Amino acid sequence: MLKHRGFPGRLPGTDFQFTIRRANPRGVTAIVRRERYRDRKAVDKRADLAFMAALWEHFGDQPFERGNLDAGRLSWLFGREVLPYDDPFDPESYESLLVINEQAARASFPEVFEEDGDWE
Repeated sequence: MLKHRGFPGRLPGTDFQFTIRRANPRGVTAIVRRERYRDRKAVDKRADLAFMAALWEHFGDQPFERGNLDAGRLSWLFGREVLPYDDPFDPESYESLLVINEQAARASFPEVFEEDGDWE
Protein backbone atom coordinates (compact mmCIF):
# COMPACT_ATOMS: atom_id res chain seq x y z
CA MET A 1 0.00 0.00 0.00
CA LEU A 2 1.43 3.32 -1.12
CA LYS A 3 1.62 5.92 1.66
CA HIS A 4 1.07 9.46 0.43
CA ARG A 5 3.75 11.39 2.28
CA GLY A 6 2.82 14.96 3.14
CA PHE A 7 -0.92 14.32 2.81
CA PRO A 8 -2.84 15.48 5.92
CA GLY A 9 -3.91 12.60 8.15
CA ARG A 10 -7.15 14.19 9.34
CA LEU A 11 -9.20 17.35 9.55
CA PRO A 12 -7.59 19.38 12.36
CA GLY A 13 -9.65 19.46 15.54
CA THR A 14 -11.89 16.54 14.52
CA ASP A 15 -11.85 12.76 14.20
CA PHE A 16 -12.45 12.88 10.43
CA GLN A 17 -9.52 10.91 9.05
CA PHE A 18 -8.11 11.39 5.57
CA THR A 19 -5.53 8.57 5.57
CA ILE A 20 -5.10 5.17 7.17
CA ARG A 21 -1.95 3.99 8.89
CA ARG A 22 -1.87 0.40 7.67
CA ALA A 23 -3.71 -1.98 5.39
CA ASN A 24 -6.83 -3.62 6.77
CA PRO A 25 -5.92 -7.22 7.66
CA ARG A 26 -9.53 -8.35 7.07
CA GLY A 27 -9.56 -7.05 3.51
CA VAL A 28 -9.59 -3.76 1.66
CA THR A 29 -12.57 -1.47 2.28
CA ALA A 30 -14.34 -0.83 -1.00
CA ILE A 31 -14.87 2.68 -2.34
CA VAL A 32 -18.58 3.24 -3.01
CA ARG A 33 -20.53 6.33 -3.97
CA ARG A 34 -22.21 7.88 -0.92
CA GLU A 35 -25.05 10.32 -1.34
CA ARG A 36 -24.45 13.79 0.10
CA TYR A 37 -27.74 15.18 1.37
CA ARG A 38 -28.35 18.91 1.89
CA ASP A 39 -29.00 18.49 5.62
CA ARG A 40 -25.47 17.23 6.42
CA LYS A 41 -23.75 18.86 9.36
CA ALA A 42 -21.45 21.80 8.72
CA VAL A 43 -18.45 19.87 10.04
CA ASP A 44 -19.14 17.07 7.54
CA LYS A 45 -19.21 19.59 4.71
CA ARG A 46 -15.99 21.18 6.01
CA ALA A 47 -14.32 17.75 6.05
CA ASP A 48 -15.32 17.21 2.40
CA LEU A 49 -13.98 20.63 1.48
CA ALA A 50 -10.67 20.11 3.31
CA PHE A 51 -10.21 16.64 1.80
CA MET A 52 -10.92 17.94 -1.71
CA ALA A 53 -8.44 20.78 -1.13
CA ALA A 54 -5.78 18.31 0.03
CA LEU A 55 -6.41 16.08 -2.99
CA TRP A 56 -6.14 19.01 -5.40
CA GLU A 57 -3.02 20.39 -3.74
CA HIS A 58 -1.36 16.99 -3.64
CA PHE A 59 -2.37 15.54 -7.04
CA GLY A 60 -3.92 18.27 -9.18
CA ASP A 61 -5.41 16.93 -12.39
CA GLN A 62 -3.05 13.92 -12.54
CA PRO A 63 -4.15 10.32 -11.85
CA PHE A 64 -3.22 9.06 -8.39
CA GLU A 65 -3.11 5.74 -6.59
CA ARG A 66 -5.62 5.17 -3.80
CA GLY A 67 -2.89 3.96 -1.47
CA ASN A 68 -3.51 4.94 2.15
CA LEU A 69 -6.33 7.41 1.42
CA ASP A 70 -9.35 6.64 3.59
CA ALA A 71 -12.07 4.77 1.68
CA GLY A 72 -14.86 6.34 3.71
CA ARG A 73 -13.69 9.88 2.97
CA LEU A 74 -13.10 9.05 -0.72
CA SER A 75 -16.60 7.57 -0.92
CA TRP A 76 -18.18 10.97 -0.18
CA LEU A 77 -16.53 12.35 -3.34
CA PHE A 78 -16.47 9.20 -5.49
CA GLY A 79 -18.50 9.23 -8.68
CA ARG A 80 -18.68 13.03 -8.76
CA GLU A 81 -15.46 14.91 -7.91
CA VAL A 82 -13.25 11.81 -7.84
CA LEU A 83 -13.56 9.31 -10.67
CA PRO A 84 -11.99 5.94 -11.42
CA TYR A 85 -9.06 6.16 -13.82
CA ASP A 86 -8.58 2.40 -14.32
CA ASP A 87 -10.75 0.41 -16.68
CA PRO A 88 -11.85 -1.92 -15.20
CA PHE A 89 -11.79 -0.21 -11.81
CA ASP A 90 -11.28 -2.32 -8.69
CA PRO A 91 -12.92 -0.53 -5.72
CA GLU A 92 -11.22 -2.98 -3.33
CA SER A 93 -7.61 -2.38 -4.34
CA TYR A 94 -5.05 -0.07 -2.76
CA GLU A 95 -3.38 0.14 -6.20
CA SER A 96 -6.49 1.44 -8.01
CA LEU A 97 -5.99 4.71 -9.85
CA LEU A 98 -8.30 7.68 -9.37
CA VAL A 99 -8.47 11.13 -10.92
CA ILE A 100 -10.12 14.39 -9.91
CA ASN A 101 -12.99 15.51 -12.12
CA GLU A 102 -11.93 19.15 -12.13
CA GLN A 103 -15.17 20.49 -13.59
CA ALA A 104 -17.33 18.78 -10.94
CA ALA A 105 -14.87 19.68 -8.17
CA ARG A 106 -14.90 23.36 -9.17
CA ALA A 107 -18.71 23.35 -9.15
CA SER A 108 -18.99 21.61 -5.76
CA PHE A 109 -16.03 23.22 -3.98
CA PRO A 110 -15.25 26.57 -5.65
CA GLU A 111 -13.35 27.76 -2.55
CA VAL A 112 -10.63 25.18 -3.21
CA PHE A 113 -9.81 26.74 -6.58
CA GLU A 114 -9.94 30.44 -5.64
CA GLU A 115 -6.74 32.42 -6.11
CA ASP A 116 -6.35 33.50 -2.48
CA GLY A 117 -6.63 29.91 -1.27
CA ASP A 118 -8.38 31.06 1.90
CA TRP A 119 -10.98 28.25 2.11
CA GLU A 120 -10.19 27.34 5.72
